[in-house]
Amino acid sequence: MSLAPPLDLRALLHAAIDAARSAAALVESGYRKRPATEHKRARIDLVTRFDRESEALLRETLTRSTNIPVVGEETGGRRALGPHAATWYVDPLDGTTNFVHGHPFWCVSVGLVAGGDPVLGAVVAPSLQLEWTGVADGRAERNGEPCHVSEVGHLDDALVATGFPYDRQTSKDNIFDAFVAIKRKAQAVRRCGSAAIDLCLVGDGTYDGYWEAKLGPWDIAAGSAIVLAAGGHITGYAGQAVDVTLGSIVATNGRIHAELVSELGVVSSRG
Repeated sequence: MSLAPPLDLRALLHAAIDAARSAAALVESGYRKRPATEHKRARIDLVTRFDRESEALLRETLTRSTNIPVVGEETGGRRALGPHAATWYVDPLDGTTNFVHGHPFWCVSVGLVAGGDPVLGAVVAPSLQLEWTGVADGRAERNGEPCHVSEVGHLDDALVATGFPYDRQTSKDNIFDAFVAIKRKAQAVRRCGSAAIDLCLVGDGTYDGYWEAKLGPWDIAAGSAIVLAAGGHITGYAGQAVDVTLGSIVATNGRIHAELVSELGVVSSRG
């Protein structure tokens, strides 16, 4: 059985950041102009023409430059199959609600998953004037400078982040219980509305940890690769290996990981 040729991650990173920058420039043209919205799965789940146009641009650009399958939030796609297969997961506008309301926490996220592992990420947040990149077994960068996870060692000293799913009005899961429990344990908890940016802020040492459930692979593929490149740790809620297609993630600097996972486990056991 022949193995797939090794990926040229350096070249693919250039393709990812070029595509993300082009899509971010397209989206930024509608920022603070209150674009028209439609509803997807729920009334609070918004989509605009900028989401769709950005994804079309990402899909066309990445397919042309890399010939790797693209799966996007708005129009889906087929992931590559096989133990060594690679797939792009793209979020053309992560933080659509923020974008619609003129809040600056939104971005374009391009992540590459190979063999089931997030190996490369590029996240561009133009309203924040921030870009993050990372390659597994390589390094992470914020605006072109190397970045690393923090050295905070205890949850009670930690600034952590989370988010809430679009079915939070009807879900029977302990979505808010976990927030309250961690809020009582951590130094502070933030909720800024973009999973990709939250993960990048773990990677650059701003946040010490982050957790969230019911995400899409396009939400977390790029940011997960950046956290790993920055020296961080990612798992599922029970401490298991992350599968980006399952949508639950805990990402930390590694030092507070066991404590955060333990607290989430306590909350789950009460449910």
